[in-house]
Amino acid sequence: MAEKFDVVVIGSGPGGYAAAIRCAQRGASVALVEKDFIGGTCLNRGCIPSKTLLASAHTLLLIKHAAMMGIDITSVTCNWPKIQARKDAVVAGLRKGLTGLIQSHKVKILQGRAVVTARKQVKIETDSTPMQIHADKIILATGSEPIQLSTIPFDGRTVISSKETLALQQVPESMVIIGGGIIGCEMACIYAAAGTKVTIVEALSRLIPMEDEWVGRLIEREFKKLGIESVTSQKVASVEKTPAPVFRQEDAGAKVVLENGQIIEAEKILVSVGRRPVVDKETIEALNLQMADSAIAVNDKMETNVTGVYAIGDAVGTTYLAHGAFAEAQVAAANATGGKEKIADYSLIPRAVYTFPEIASVGKTEEACKNQGLDISVGRSFFKANGRSVAHDETVGEIRAVRDNSTNKIIGVTMVGAIVTELIGAARLLIGSTEKITDISFPHPTFSEVLKEAAEDTFGLSLHNPPRT
Repeated sequence: MAEKFDVVVIGSGPGGYAAAIRCAQRGASVALVEKDFIGGTCLNRGCIPSKTLLASAHTLLLIKHAAMMGIDITSVTCNWPKIQARKDAVVAGLRKGLTGLIQSHKVKILQGRAVVTARKQVKIETDSTPMQIHADKIILATGSEPIQLSTIPFDGRTVISSKETLALQQVPESMVIIGGGIIGCEMACIYAAAGTKVTIVEALSRLIPMEDEWVGRLIEREFKKLGIESVTSQKVASVEKTPAPVFRQEDAGAKVVLENGQIIEAEKILVSVGRRPVVDKETIEALNLQMADSAIAVNDKMETNVTGVYAIGDAVGTTYLAHGAFAEAQVAAANATGGKEKIADYSLIPRAVYTFPEIASVGKTEEACKNQGLDISVGRSFFKANGRSVAHDETVGEIRAVRDNSTNKIIGVTMVGAIVTELIGAARLLIGSTEKITDISFPHPTFSEVLKEAAEDTFGLSLHNPPRT
């Protein structure tokens, strides 16, 4: 007889495990099914390993610039095997902790590939005997995978995805990154700091094209200082493998041919042009799930077209952000256990890029406001005028705040600079607030003061900006 649960969650990434825990907290009996590692892509092949490598890269850059801080270091060596070993240890430790946390909430973890065979029936394929379980409600949190270009297929050795890039056993001499979005730019920073000659090729006119133009220009300028070359407004025509021993490894390198005829040779080619939802075909067919291209179609309650079946995270193709999946998990879990919740405004889910310098934004961008014909005022404040930024020699970047002149409310904030991914949460609290920014006290000296100055500048009240002409 099939074991019965109030809720079965398929996929244990940020959305999946959050939904499972929240359902359990609301009194439901819950099973969480995972075919790979607990924590999904984010913990095992995404957010955490990439940020751990970025932390090592940032430390390396700080040491290289220690002399200007009055600290003399005679030599600096990048011990890549130790960096990789530390990354693996961080991931393993967090995975173990997360597994224990899930189990502490009495959520039953089931290992295997889950296929929904009917509205309340789930088959779990394991290495031994398949299982059948009954679920009153089902939450699909099956995640995403890197997009593979048909003309440039992954081979796992020379032409690689982010998964392989995070696990390279040695630092390549050169790398071409196809795609100047979040993942491509973060990987560029890691490997450039470690000594790789990195070239980013982006088909659009700027790096990080989802943000305002000034962000892309600033990042491209700072990347040059790291030795990263950016080629924008160019598509890749082809990638041609080159025979060994052109490069030191046994595998072939490759020649990247651009549409303008330019040829770039590299040891590794990272294709980083986005991610796409992973949804089991058998599940789609069994439930007759309504799809939106490759993503599962849902309403603002995270409900699919099938009663009692919900979908969240990358599988629905909304934010492709872990914290976006967290937000959707809260809604799906509440509704799967008798609640009536709706997803909030997606523009209010902060966006973060952990490059050098960092990028963060929330709410509407300047370009979006102009395209919508909104009457806005834009305030600006610069880290080079901030006391703590100067003290830490982190003077690159600025913060821009957007005010809707019709309501006098802040409707968007975009930041580039040191630790701005930590400041964006505070910026989110300013969105839509009617509290006078001049009445909010920010501690001095802190990087966060730049945020206050930018918000004040939308009203022409910044203390540390010169008068507007």
